[in-house]
Amino acid sequence: MKLFTSITANLRSFIALSTLLILLACSPRYAAYVAHYEVPATDSLPNYSNLYYWAAHPQKVDPSDSIPASLSDRMRDTLADVFFIHPTTYTRSRDGWNADINDATLNAKTDYSSILYQASVFNQHARVFAPRYRQGHLSAFYADSSVSVPVFEKAYADVKQAFQHYLNTYNNGRPIVIAGHSQGGLMAKMLLREFFDGKPLQKQLVAAYIVGWPVLQNYFKELPACATPQQTGCFCSWRTFQEGYRPDYVEKETPPAVVTNPLTWTTDSTYVSRDANKGSILRDFNEVIPATTDARVYGGVLWSKKPKFPGSALFITRKYHIGDINLFYMNLRENVERRIYAFLGKRN
Repeated sequence: MKLFTSITANLRSFIALSTLLILLACSPRYAAYVAHYEVPATDSLPNYSNLYYWAAHPQKVDPSDSIPASLSDRMRDTLADVFFIHPTTYTRSRDGWNADINDATLNAKTDYSSILYQASVFNQHARVFAPRYRQGHLSAFYADSSVSVPVFEKAYADVKQAFQHYLNTYNNGRPIVIAGHSQGGLMAKMLLREFFDGKPLQKQLVAAYIVGWPVLQNYFKELPACATPQQTGCFCSWRTFQEGYRPDYVEKETPPAVVTNPLTWTTDSTYVSRDANKGSILRDFNEVIPATTDARVYGGVLWSKKPKFPGSALFITRKYHIGDINLFYMNLRENVERRIYAFLGKRN
């Protein structure tokens, strides 16, 4: 129960969906794919031996396999595995607090938003596994803990089951990257504490990317924050806001959250100009836009000046939550590569 008691405080007023449509990968285009998902499922609960219950899996063709056109000539391999947990896509009308695992519209939305625009960042040197799970509805983050706790416990139970199935069936001692955004970040840090933190499996951890969700400095016992771009067996975490803006709930976090600068992969407060940003992926997946935004760590968050991209004049929000990964797409893609190579170098 204690794992969930700060959920409402952490996310209240955190997501401004209506003003993030320019950055948001979850465009209405996903609706064109819904028909492909209307296949009768065999189970009302997730059965991870069935590929239907994986949004991304190396044994199926899915949006996580996609590569921006300008990167298509780069070598790809499968040196490691990535277990990616997608953010909240259950945001519209609520039939229940937890999503229906067989909702074709929701699954299409997930795959052609988060899986395409976020999970794909890891596909250069890894097999990508991303489970479908009975995610909590967006409104659960604003609900009383008596409601939110069981909602996210159910979501985590699915993620845990999927990860255990992955370990038992597919891992075979391979290097692992854990990644998640927003609700997926919450699930990721819980998974890391249960399976990796001070456990034998930590030896297989390349790195973890816990994005869009705070990791307070005392959350893990033995799993350290990454201090350099090539460090392994550690975690990175950041939440992005406009420079000068720090929400009230962040100021109440004690101890403060660990913050990684995704332009340097350090945790110090050095300002880094937008020239270090190697490319963002926004609405057009095939267009890599360089130098969109700068970054610096400040007081438990990542600060960035207003991003520069076509149409950014309409971008007025101070909360860059949905762009946490997209804004730093190329830097993250290259950092995953660097850590995988470093991990394999140490292992060999």
